[in-house]
Amino acid sequence: MRHVSGLLVLAATPIGDPRDAAPRLSEELARADVVAAEDTRRLRRLCTDLGVEPSGQIVSYHEHNEAAKTPELVARIAAGDRVVLVTDAGMPSVSDPGYRLVTACIDADLDLTCVPGPSAVLMALAVSGLPVDRFCFEGFPPRKAGERARTFAALATEPRTMVFFEAPHRIAETLTAMAEAFGPERRGAVCRELTKTYEEVKRGGLATLATWAADGVRGEITVVVAGAEPVVADLDTAVAQVLERVAGGERLKDASAAVAQASGLSRKVLYDAAVAARAT
Repeated sequence: MRHVSGLLVLAATPIGDPRDAAPRLSEELARADVVAAEDTRRLRRLCTDLGVEPSGQIVSYHEHNEAAKTPELVARIAAGDRVVLVTDAGMPSVSDPGYRLVTACIDADLDLTCVPGPSAVLMALAVSGLPVDRFCFEGFPPRKAGERARTFAALATEPRTMVFFEAPHRIAETLTAMAEAFGPERRGAVCRELTKTYEEVKRGGLATLATWAADGVRGEITVVVAGAEPVVADLDTAVAQVLERVAGGERLKDASAAVAQASGLSRKVLYDAAVAARAT
């Protein structure tokens, strides 16, 4: 039987300028039985900016206590409470606490909804000047150099525009690693302090951006990187690569798929051409 009284509300908060808050945010904060906040002090400042006074209980909910707090909040929702979850900026669960609570509510067959609001991902895409018809969000890159290099190597042929978050003290080394993995001329945009007083968007090749960032960059940062251009290889060369992989022990189907992805050729055309070449 589905619970109909309790509700989890994921409430997006402004990424900088409090005037960007959705009108519903104030309404939800005022009526909630419980407001779970990543930082209760920042929540109180936001409430002051919005001119709203929460009537319910305010509790802390962040990465260090969410495992312990989640069952408590689920129990409150199951008992009929309206729980509003807010993080420091943006949408809860998107590179912020919240995903654990969402899945727990779904597992308990509890209702949830969200209050939409400002998005650093979408705003950075819009102002980057890079293609936005297809994109992917990759969150924060790994902190360790080796893991970061492997992550970027795996994304080197990603055709969609990519969006990352990064901390200011790591942005220079991250841009350098991107230039090494994606190529120094791959286009990118570093968007910092979006919607704030010192908003800035720096566009250019990744190597140029890495040089710019070497002197230090401050603020909240979103990085947008152009996807890889398709590489269309000569069919005869691609067929030779397929047959070489088959000779090394791969199945023809798998070898054709791998070379097709790397070359930009049709997998079926490549497979049929390889079959014909083996028959001659």
